[in-house]
Amino acid sequence: MSQKQFDPNPTHRNFYGRRSGKTLRRSQRGYLDEDLGALQPTNITVDENPAREPIDPGAIFGDDRPVWLEIGFGGGEHMVHMAARYPEIGMIGCEPYINGVAMLVGKIRKAGVGNVSVHPGDARDMMDVLPEGSISRAFLNYPDPWPKKRHHRRRFVTPEHLIPLHRVMAPGAEFRVATDIPSYVRQTLSEVPKAGFLLESLRAVAWPDWISTRYEQKALRERRTPSYLSFRRI
Repeated sequence: MSQKQFDPNPTHRNFYGRRSGKTLRRSQRGYLDEDLGALQPTNITVDENPAREPIDPGAIFGDDRPVWLEIGFGGGEHMVHMAARYPEIGMIGCEPYINGVAMLVGKIRKAGVGNVSVHPGDARDMMDVLPEGSISRAFLNYPDPWPKKRHHRRRFVTPEHLIPLHRVMAPGAEFRVATDIPSYVRQTLSEVPKAGFLLESLRAVAWPDWISTRYEQKALRERRTPSYLSFRRI
């Protein structure tokens, strides 16, 4: 792939999503001020780590447990659910939308889960510094649909994101995608295998350990049919 299409060591990236929304409630500001610092891994951004040296997931969680990655965790329902259900794993979540980060941190405090790490920024920055083959499972749940055709290149399921994801995932690791947008399903089926993933299943019923999120509930209210795709890193 040409350097124009994918730069593995970028110093600047375009970002198209929202960084913030409605004014945070006082309690949410408290969650961020009091809890977020201890949940964040260090040396993620270019400013912190200009040489883009790999971080050590073992140092984040204190041992060599399997590490899972959630890309864009929204309000954090799924991330906290999985961390509580699988206390033997370490869960890293990436989300640039600070309102969603505040919701997640509040849920972490309420659930009392300790096997989580939160990067309040672009997942690409995290993938830049994760070691090769360090992720055992990755999740992309109801990503920003970018419905206009001219914006499809902004979706996560493009080489700019999928090539780094393939690098950080272990051979045989599972990549799950949930979406209610038919064109997103088509683009996922087209692009993810090109990046080195094998389609295992495409289903209309969620995985047994799934928890319904606010985005899925909105899709169902609006009579859109969710799709659940599973891939294996090869």
